[in-house]
Amino acid sequence: MLRGHRDLKVYQLAYKLAMEVFSETKTFPPDERFSLKSQIRRSSRSVAANIAEGYRKRQYPNMFVSKLAESDAEATETQVWLDFARDCGYLSSARHKQLITAFEEVGRMLNSMMSDPEKFKPS
Repeated sequence: MLRGHRDLKVYQLAYKLAMEVFSETKTFPPDERFSLKSQIRRSSRSVAANIAEGYRKRQYPNMFVSKLAESDAEATETQVWLDFARDCGYLSSARHKQLITAFEEVGRMLNSMMSDPEKFKPS
């Protein structure tokens, strides 16, 4: 029984990934502080935030799906920043692959939710 957004596996994974991105970006060079480091942190955090917002709007299926779509878009944006981080030498290829795979899993989970929003409607 879901009591809130924190009970959603997709939220838990998205939050965990945002914290992992935060950790990884601590080692980025200082000159990336206001560019790549800031961008990747914001987009990764937005994944979880949009899931939480969407969950609160789940009584309105179109709004729920819209917020989940925004979350999916933020997950995809985060993958682009991860590509930049790898190609700039700030992230190992192995770690990049782990994070990309995990964000792709978030996308699959979100798409599954979007395909059946009625399942999440409050009773």
